[in-house]
Order: sequence, then C-alpha cells, then structure tokens
Amino acid sequence: MRDYYEILGVERTATVEEIKRAYRKLALRYHPDRNPDDEEAESKFKEAAEAYEVLSNPDKRQRYDRFGHAGLGANGGGGAGFHDINDIFSAFNDIFSGGSIFDEVFGGRRTRGGAHRRGRPGSDLRIKLPLTYEEIAEGTEKKIKVKKYVVCEVCSGSGAENGAEGYTTCATCHGAGEIRHVTRSVFGQFVNVQPCPSCRGEGQIIRDRCKACGGEGRIKGEETIQINVPPGVLEGHSVTLRGAGNAGLRGGLAGDLRVEIEETPHEHFKREGLDLYHDLYLSIPEAILGTEVEVPTLKGRARLQVDPGVQSGKVLRMRGRGLPELHGGTAGDQLVRLHVWTPAADALTKEEKEIMEELRTSLSFEPKPSLEQEKRSFFSKFKDVFS
Repeated sequence: MRDYYEILGVERTATVEEIKRAYRKLALRYHPDRNPDDEEAESKFKEAAEAYEVLSNPDKRQRYDRFGHAGLGANGGGGAGFHDINDIFSAFNDIFSGGSIFDEVFGGRRTRGGAHRRGRPGSDLRIKLPLTYEEIAEGTEKKIKVKKYVVCEVCSGSGAENGAEGYTTCATCHGAGEIRHVTRSVFGQFVNVQPCPSCRGEGQIIRDRCKACGGEGRIKGEETIQINVPPGVLEGHSVTLRGAGNAGLRGGLAGDLRVEIEETPHEHFKREGLDLYHDLYLSIPEAILGTEVEVPTLKGRARLQVDPGVQSGKVLRMRGRGLPELHGGTAGDQLVRLHVWTPAADALTKEEKEIMEELRTSLSFEPKPSLEQEKRSFFSKFKDVFS
C-alpha cells in the first residue's frame, strides 16, 4: 500500500494547509467530471481522498506517523469506507462546497449526493388557479398572493444573528452532516450512513440564533407571484414554478410551487376536447322560415345564418372558434346545437290555439323525416342484424 505522503506529494512535516492544497490539486486532476469513464483516474481520485482523510485528521495522522497503515485499523486503510465517488463528496464538504475551487471549475453541480449544503430544503406547495375559457384561449398573466414560509430578512435566511459567522462546525460529525458506522462480517464490509443527530444533517450548529426567526432562517409570510399561463392549458394541466414554494431552513433550497389549472364554468359553453358547444333555441316560426341570429363566441358575438326548415338537433359548425391546442397547432371548433322551442299549450292565447288547430290538419305540418333520418331509423331497428 502506497505511502499517504507520497500519494499527495508532500513532506512528512507538511502543514494542514499544505496537505489541503496538495489534495485539491490532485482532486482537480483526477476529478470524475474531467475524466469520464476513466477507471484509473477514478482510482487515483479515491486514493488521494483516502490519503487526505487520514493526514487532515490530527488523531489519525499521529497514529499513521507512528505505526503506518497498521495503526489505522484491521484492514490497514484509512477507515473512511469510500465505496463510491458520492462518499468522498459527502465526507469532504469543506473542500467541495462553500465557494471552493470545485464550485469554480465544475459549477457547483454536485449537491447531496455530492457536496453537503447547510440547511434543509423547503416543502413544495400546490394551489389551484381558476381560468375562464377566454383566458385559456388567449393565455394570461395572473398575479396571486401565496401564504408560505419566506426568507427572514433580518438574518438573510442564515438563522444566525451574525450570518455565516454565527455558525460553528458540528463536533459530532465534523461538518460532514452524517455519521458512518462500519461493520465487518464474513460477507465483507458494510457502511451504515445516517444523518448526524446533533446537527440534523446540516454539518454546522448555530451559536447565536436570530431572534426574528428563532434560528429557522424563515418566517411565515405572503408573497405575490406572477404566473404566465400559455394559451391552450386545460383542466388537469399544471404549471410548476421552481423555487417558488416554501423557503428552506437556514439557507436550504426553496421548494417548488405547483399551479393546477381549473376551468371556471361558462355561461354559454360546454367543452368537449378543444371543441365548444353552445345551445341555441329557435321559435317555430324561425325554424320554419329561417333567420339570422347572434351567438356568443370567445372573442365577442358573431352572426349566424339559419336556413329555412331547419330541424331540431341540427349542429352548425364554426371552424376555429374553439380552444387552441397547447404549444400551438390547430384550434377546436365552436358547435351550435339548434333546438326548436315548443311552447306549452296553456301559454297560448285563444287565437293562437285556433291557428294551431287549423295547422294540425295541414299536410305541410305532417312530419316527413328526411331520407337520412329514415335510414338511421331503419338501421337502429335492426342494429342486431347489421352489427
């Protein structure tokens, strides 16, 4: 097994800072992000981590200097139990986070599993947003007030009176945020990792709590949030706003806000897919003689021609007047269902009743289904034969 000082390339009299600088240099050279799928680089990265884990710890370094690898445990190793890369990032959060050189080079991409971050994430929120069909058709911007946990302005979310200076490294886990228990059996070595009970996995403990938030770094409040709703969203769709949920504890990442779309019942329309249905009622004279009517649409009102002799149940199609498809594409239609209104007999005057009696025997008023209607009636009677 190679000498740890040799691995890091430092003298046995090297200071802790010199050891840290040497490790950073090697870790940057053999970092997995710089050497994808390179097993040799990964092995050297782990080897350097094991050396740093021992030499950066005064206790372990003293035992190593006196007894070599044999002084570090039954297997002669550092006892760190680094089974994978994430173990290394978790153990050395002071190296891989907090504005370190790793953040500059690799964009701080590794969070847990990876680098440890102080605080705990906030929870997600879910709200319902009612929209009219007009808003769905055109898209809209909504400003809504959301009651949630917001960042404490007094401590800027740190939870401490003096910001970052109000923290101290957890003495139980030494800043790792977790406790590792290594057990060995005939089947090999097992590592049990649990959040540190002293700092609750945060790696740091507050010395002086902020009086405004009691050390949480957040308070109950209200925030006005603008939601940009694209055209074509329908009930069941949702819009997720990243980071707009509850603020995290002591600088932890904020949760998300999930906005679920609800359709407000419309006075004139019923929706089927992207199509809108409107029921139009005609008087008997209008149905017989034909008429021009005004119907509502999502963009105002439109005039519609009804041909003479129209039958109740006929559907007139207004193309492209329905709801649009989400993210562009086609739009649905507006469908106008015609209903011939038949007044109750007791609502007629004496003269109107007499006219109706005269028309009762008129051949013009004798029902004459169209050929198409007769076909449908015929096939419905013998559907068992033709199915």
